[in-house]
Amino acid sequence: MSDYYNAFEISPVPAPGPDAVPPEPFHGIYGMPAFATIPTNDLAASVDFWVRGLGFFELFSIPGTLVHLRRWAFQDVLLVAAEKESVPEQAPAMGFSFACVLGQIDSVIEDCRALRPDSVDGPRDTPWNTRDVTVITPENARIVLTAAKPFDPASQEARNLEAIGITPPDSAHDANDDNKEHA
Repeated sequence: MSDYYNAFEISPVPAPGPDAVPPEPFHGIYGMPAFATIPTNDLAASVDFWVRGLGFFELFSIPGTLVHLRRWAFQDVLLVAAEKESVPEQAPAMGFSFACVLGQIDSVIEDCRALRPDSVDGPRDTPWNTRDVTVITPENARIVLTAAKPFDPASQEARNLEAIGITPPDSAHDANDDNKEHA
């Protein structure tokens, strides 16, 4: 038996597919299980890029100090005002990824390039069955928008996942039986 089980019901990410529809922006207040805090020396320019380029919205702000941005549930970013020396001069190798759907990739690329022509790298397909686009934001954060591709059981990506014990819910055993043990 695998330690992995289907738990997609706790995620706002829709099932992969060419017609997948992203969830509505989530305006609720919750205890954030994870979030990114990103220093910026130009809060207004950073907010503009994240909103118009990456599709976030302003949940709330503390003027001149902090802006809390969000896309979907559990996709939270805090942009915080910082001194110029606190903002890296170039993007670090490390980045932060946010889920999207395939239908959003091209518009993110267009929107980000319209705001900052050299900000986008990709898209590229990964061995784990996603299409990713990397964006360098005005504050030099490396942000990856990642969209699951439709699952093809005959693909190399499916073989890659199976090799590490991840199989489609209905292929190896009934996912509902597996979930009972973890509930």
